[in-house]
Amino acid sequence: MKGKRYTTEEKIRILREADGGRTILEVCRERNISEQTFHRWKRQFGMMEINEARRLKDLERENAELKKMLAEALLKNRVLEAVCEKKW
Repeated sequence: MKGKRYTTEEKIRILREADGGRTILEVCRERNISEQTFHRWKRQFGMMEINEARRLKDLERENAELKKMLAEALLKNRVLEAVCEKKW
């Protein structure tokens, strides 16, 4: 059975609940997640705030777009080189 997918912001909110004085077990039971999942999220997003997570997501999206643009430019360059070689 596949579980719920949590957004980065939701994961950070859940981590902050445990920082607020509640035990990890209480938070995990309430949110229906395993302790292993909680600790994995803590390792991944430990000291990150919600606005930092949003910024990270924006940067990752921008980076993916830049990589795509670079790949297209390199492909276009190869095609032009192949056309120029055929002409000579």
